[in-house]
Amino acid sequence: MPRSSAALPALFALALAAVAGAAVPTPPAPDLDAGSYIVIDSQSGDVIAQKNADERMEPASLTKLVTSYVVFAALRDGRIKLDDPVTISEAAWRTGGSRTFVKLGSQVPVIDLVKGMIVQSGNDATVALAERVGGTTAGFVQLMNEYAQRLGMKSSHFVDVDGLPDPQHYTTARDLATVANALIRDFPEYYYIFSMKDFTWNNIKQPNRNGLLWTDPSVDGLKTGHTDEAGYCLIASARRNGTRLVSVVLKAPKWASREKDTEALLNYGFNFFQTQRIATAHAAILKPRVYESASGYAAVGALADLYVTLPRGQAGSVTTNAALNKARLIAPLAAGSVVGELTVTDGNGQVVGREPLVTLEAVPAGGLLTRAMDGVRLWFH
Repeated sequence: MPRSSAALPALFALALAAVAGAAVPTPPAPDLDAGSYIVIDSQSGDVIAQKNADERMEPASLTKLVTSYVVFAALRDGRIKLDDPVTISEAAWRTGGSRTFVKLGSQVPVIDLVKGMIVQSGNDATVALAERVGGTTAGFVQLMNEYAQRLGMKSSHFVDVDGLPDPQHYTTARDLATVANALIRDFPEYYYIFSMKDFTWNNIKQPNRNGLLWTDPSVDGLKTGHTDEAGYCLIASARRNGTRLVSVVLKAPKWASREKDTEALLNYGFNFFQTQRIATAHAAILKPRVYESASGYAAVGALADLYVTLPRGQAGSVTTNAALNKARLIAPLAAGSVVGELTVTDGNGQVVGREPLVTLEAVPAGGLLTRAMDGVRLWFH
């Protein structure tokens, strides 16, 4: 891959220098009893610590995060509305496990069913939503699997909407971190529901089972789960000093240990790692020559913000490289054309981030004379 002759702007050096300092000794990740866990930075998506993160696990009610994503997508697309009444079917009313206690044949607004599903982990509310969005629960499950694949949940398969045990109903800690982060990113307008400490329906007040909402003010979601097969599970997200982490703990042996393990993972991530923005979306990084163009040059930048997460004090050792895919760019080029890549390498020579470089605006072809003269230059070079 040819490297552009244009130098990276000084903003990269300044950004990295701003967080550079004495390296902080980084201890190993916490040794936890949970069968599987992962903690990631929400902005970069980088993994801070993990254990058996790709091992298949039963998710119990953590399934409802995928259900929530499908419901929120239906709201976004206008297929349902928050105030739409949903008639509670006998199938929803009879669903076992955790319940919101919706009444058979009653009509409940979508927003209240969503709160019942998330805050109370109500299986009856979850089935009612699935029937409203998918027509049937089977149709909704198909949507769950399709959205899971779109999100990159490569090791997941769902057969129900609420997480009741089934050998063919499985996921991984990594996949659950993916959907949790997608909920935060794609549907911020509904994220507040995950931090609600209680919800009342049918005169029955039930608390959120995520105890960290009371003990850690930085935690603002997401969901608990438990069955005998899945053990005690918890997906949590916390924001401290502008940094958001997402942790997943699966198959913890006790109710309290899932919260203790989660707190250990969050503290470890916040204390010993930091996230730095390396590039800003659509800001010019290079301005390479474009042959046969009217302007002669093109502004090239990152397609999206690029963040990297590193142990504290190691940002100063990061290097960046902006490289073009071809030695010569030739007009015309449409806006958004991928012409290169920005890579970030840590002090050990490992690539820790990459982002496509695109033309920030269209580069039209020049006139006949310009094209002819550049054609000669290309011939001799």
